[in-house]
Amino acid sequence: MSNLIKPYGDTLNDGVLQLSFTLPVECSSRGKKAAELYAAKLNLEQVSVVHARQIAVGFTFFVVYGRAIPTLDYDAVTATEVETAPLDFHEINDLIKSGLQRRLVAIGATIGSDAHTVGIDAIMNMKGYNQDYGLERYPEIDAHNLGAQVTCEELVAKGLALQADALLVSQTVTQKDAHLRNFTELVELLEAEGLRSRFILVAGGARINNDLALELGYDAGFGPGTVPSQVAAFLITTILRKKGG
Repeated sequence: MSNLIKPYGDTLNDGVLQLSFTLPVECSSRGKKAAELYAAKLNLEQVSVVHARQIAVGFTFFVVYGRAIPTLDYDAVTATEVETAPLDFHEINDLIKSGLQRRLVAIGATIGSDAHTVGIDAIMNMKGYNQDYGLERYPEIDAHNLGAQVTCEELVAKGLALQADALLVSQTVTQKDAHLRNFTELVELLEAEGLRSRFILVAGGARINNDLALELGYDAGFGPGTVPSQVAAFLITTILRKKGG
């Protein structure tokens, strides 16, 4: 039997959901009606505009409620996630020391024109994130955070100079799919130089998941909520697996 699901609001499978969007219209009765009609075109029933606010001349932000018609067979849904061993700070250091018998070298950066470092800092900086130490805190990891707006050429050159095991790249800006272009540029550069297999390549950011990262040619993708130990565990287990193979 199929496991059919719909959004949940007041009762199971009632289809109630909340949707927000911006339309190039004035904040007016006509504008609200336009938002209602547009939501109806998205296959929503019983649409109600519950919030409307002008954010600029000729642009209004709307929040609407509605009931979704389609159902989804949850049994048919598949997705991948990064397989990481449940290792803590001390276990990761011990594994690097015994298995690799040298320090693991990891370089992190925000590439392209993206000036945001909150993501890469959460993973790399010593204080880490959510009470989980960053890679700079690990005595068995030689971690280098290059910061923001690093070109792909600079990152690869640094990786070669430091004989890095892994390149960790982050993207926060996603307007017009800028993050996809930047992620792709790095992979294409490595492939053109015959260096793709030289590094473990990890992507991270607010709009990244493992499926997307693999599609772009990366070894793994980590999205929001990732803590540094997850990345560190993935790196050392992947390195040792390749070494053993």
